[in-house]
Amino acid sequence: MLKKGIRALGIAESFSKGGRLSVLAGVVMRADGIVDGFSFSFPQVGGMDATERVVELYYNLDRRDINYIFINGCIISWFNIIDVVEVSERTERPTICITYEESEGVEKYILEYFPERQANEKIRVLRRLGDRVRMKLKGYEVFVRYEGLDGMEVRRVLELFTRFGKTPEPLRVAKLLARSARKALLSI
Repeated sequence: MLKKGIRALGIAESFSKGGRLSVLAGVVMRADGIVDGFSFSFPQVGGMDATERVVELYYNLDRRDINYIFINGCIISWFNIIDVVEVSERTERPTICITYEESEGVEKYILEYFPERQANEKIRVLRRLGDRVRMKLKGYEVFVRYEGLDGMEVRRVLELFTRFGKTPEPLRVAKLLARSARKALLSI
């Protein structure tokens, strides 16, 4: 049953390709739109620590009332791949990764940009994610990967947190926060 007090942790990132670290911002939002927490973590641009940084962000909040984790893309910070299955297992929370455009895939770019050993590890994690599922969200087409819930529940939960457009509010606010934090960090 979906109630107003249900909370989602929306996680989004901001990075510069030439930078060493990116900013992951996490926003805890109730289904009624009230923001009641936020946190940050800093994965390496081009690294393999995004999954660990997402889990770290969740545990730094020290909140057991978070019902769902939403992630704005599983491939962040220049091919730093988030393992949605591992995030869900380690946090014990259903996890939904959402993207907004079709893609021909990224394996060829990973093989081109990274040394063989690192590329193979990234591709292993990418393949573990499986294919994205096309879904209609408030009339818009989105693509999701998820763990810990079924497709019907994914749609209901995402629609509960989406006010307008195709981006759930916790992700929209997290993206704004990540961009602002990165700009602030660059200025000091």
